[in-house]
Amino acid sequence: MQFSKNTSRSSNIGLLIKVFLILTIVFGAIAILGKIEFPSPKKDIEKIISNEKLKIVK
Repeated sequence: MQFSKNTSRSSNIGLLIKVFLILTIVFGAIAILGKIEFPSPKKDIEKIISNEKLKIVK
């Protein structure tokens, strides 16, 4: 019985291409989301916190 070592580089190249494509898609999605202008609220959001709920810790 003879053992042979599989030294094919095609699987490594295929893996590199897949990783490159995934990274390209992720960075492309981030760039597209960065260009979208989401609407901001027209009214300022303000919440009043009463002093009785706050405790001073020394």
